Amino acid sequence: MKTFIKTFIAGLIIFTVILVPIRWGLSLVGETRVFSGTENLMEDMPSLVDPDSPFFEAFKDKKRVNILMLGVNDGMTDTIMLGSYDLDAQHVDVISIPRDTYYPREGAKSAAAKKINAIYNVNKAVGTAAAVSDVLFGMPINYYVVIDYDVVRKVVDSMGGVPMNITFHMHYTDPYDKPPLKIDIAEGYQVLNGDKAVQFLRFRKGNGGYAGYPEGDIGRIKAQQEFVKSAFRQALGLSLPKVAATTLENVDSDLPLSMAAKLAGKAVRLDGEDMQTYMLPGKSGTKDGLSYWFADEDEIENMLMEIYNTVPENPETDGEQENNM
Repeated sequence: MKTFIKTFIAGLIIFTVILVPIRWGLSLVGETRVFSGTENLMEDMPSLVDPDSPFFEAFKDKKRVNILMLGVNDGMTDTIMLGSYDLDAQHVDVISIPRDTYYPREGAKSAAAKKINAIYNVNKAVGTAAAVSDVLFGMPINYYVVIDYDVVRKVVDSMGGVPMNITFHMHYTDPYDKPPLKIDIAEGYQVLNGDKAVQFLRFRKGNGGYAGYPEGDIGRIKAQQEFVKSAFRQALGLSLPKVAATTLENVDSDLPLSMAAKLAGKAVRLDGEDMQTYMLPGKSGTKDGLSYWFADEDEIENMLMEIYNTVPENPETDGEQENNM
C-alpha cells in the first residue's frame, strides 16, 4: 500500500484557512484561469474574477478568502480540500474534492492521468488549483498550502490533541512502507495526540481481519471532515497565537505576518458552530476500466448557491459528467 498523506490537520483548519496560506496570486494554466478575490483589508492583493462564470457577481462581491489545501504523495495529491472563510458572515465552508474526481484535462492520455489528483505531478499546486476552480464554476482561489506529517504532529500536539469518537478499531500495518507504517487506534471516545492524529488521517482500510471504511475513499472523507470540525472547535478554545506560531514555524509561507494578523483579528469572532463541510457532489463510476468520482454539475451549482447565498446569472449546466461515458 502506498503512503497516503492526509493533511486535514488542525493548523490547516485553524488557520491554514486563516493564518498560513501560501500566496500565489493570479495564475494561468493552459486556458484555465484561476482568479484571486479579495476583501477590504487585503487591498494589496489583486481582485479579479472570471467574467464567464455564472456566479460572476457573487464571486466578485463576496468578501471571502479561499485557500486550497493539498496533501501530496508520490507526485500526486492524495488530499484536496478547499476552505472558504466569509469575512463578513464569520463563517467557514470546507469543500472536500475526492482525489479520484474525473478531470480529462488536455494532454491526459492514460485513464489514471484523467483523475484530478494526477495534475500535481505535471502542474504542481497552481495546476491543481486551476482544475479545482474550473470544477467549481470558476470559484476564486487566493492561496494554496502543502504540508506534511511533521506539521500534523506538531500542530495537533500544540493544541493538546483533538477529541474524536472512533467508531471501530482502526488497524493497518505495512512493513514495506518507509518508514514501516503501523496504525492502531482503539474504538471509543479519546483525544488523539499528534501521532494518533496522523494515523487517523492516513487510515483508509484495515488488514489482518480488521475492518475499513464501508464506503472506501468517500467514507474516509466523511471521517476526516469530522476530524476537521473537532479540530476547529478545539482550536477556538485555545490560544490561537500559540497554535499559529507552531504552524508558521513549520509551514513555508509568503503571507506577510501583518496580513496574517489582520485576518486573525477577524477570526477571533468565530465559534465552534461557524463551520460547514461539503463534498464535491457526484457519484462513483467506471470509465476505461478505472474507477472515478464523476462530478454532478447541477448539484455543484446548488452547493455554490448555498455557500454564496445567491443564484447564478446564466445557469448553464450539462448534467452529470458521466453522460460522457
